[in-house]
Amino acid sequence: MVDRKRYDIAASEDNPLDYATARRDSDVFSYLRTALEEKTALLAYQPIVASRGSQGAVFYEGLIRIPDPTGRIIPARDFVFLAEETDLGRQIDCTALYLGLTQLTKYPDLRLSINMSARSIGYGQWVDILGRALRRDSLIADRLILQITESSAMLVPELVMHFMRDLRQRGITFALDDFGAGTTSFRYLHDFAFDIVKIDRQFTKNAAADPDNQVMIQSLRSISDHFVRFTIAEAVECERDSPWLSEMLVDCQQGYFWGAPTVNPNWHQGYLEKKAATA
Repeated sequence: MVDRKRYDIAASEDNPLDYATARRDSDVFSYLRTALEEKTALLAYQPIVASRGSQGAVFYEGLIRIPDPTGRIIPARDFVFLAEETDLGRQIDCTALYLGLTQLTKYPDLRLSINMSARSIGYGQWVDILGRALRRDSLIADRLILQITESSAMLVPELVMHFMRDLRQRGITFALDDFGAGTTSFRYLHDFAFDIVKIDRQFTKNAAADPDNQVMIQSLRSISDHFVRFTIAEAVECERDSPWLSEMLVDCQQGYFWGAPTVNPNWHQGYLEKKAATA
């Protein structure tokens, strides 16, 4: 459960830093609850691009965002940890899935990854949202990637494996997020059989200049190549890291070097132009 002491503003007043942190977290928690209740949450989309021989995005990741009263867009890192162990965490996953499936329905050439927690497996509303979308159009499954963090998957590994096995039969792809940051054993990595692994940002940042990170990336890529089909480097943020990662045969890259998350992705415009040209 969320530690409610974080939101006890009065108890933190003797320490200005603790007070500011608690007040900020309390405000963000309130904004999150309001956004979910009033359905004002939205997705920001970040491209995942091929390391070699391709231009444009292979697919996009949809990242949940909430607005504050001033219109500022608050990123997931500022609120997900507050809600992960509560029902609001499940509502975040439901909202992200619904918004992502809406985009996949609207744009038939789009492929999209959506984050979820292992805690949402079997959650009735989440299951209903996915089930209704697949009943309307079963082919959406081929363009949906469900992304689960390594730490979340290890909470209930057997349940995750069963869940993945069932949905993979319907065409859905699975990605393991933050690979290398958690405690996944090699045995579980084999049993999970993820289609995609995303190498954690702590190893990919400054990869071209950090020998320790280079060794870790080479090891993680070798492990992932043995167990899965596809590797992605997270947090590629500078020009010198991208070529090095390409040389290491990392399949795809994601990060600010290739494009920041945006609530107004350019594929919207591309789709409209294509539709107008064929009208």
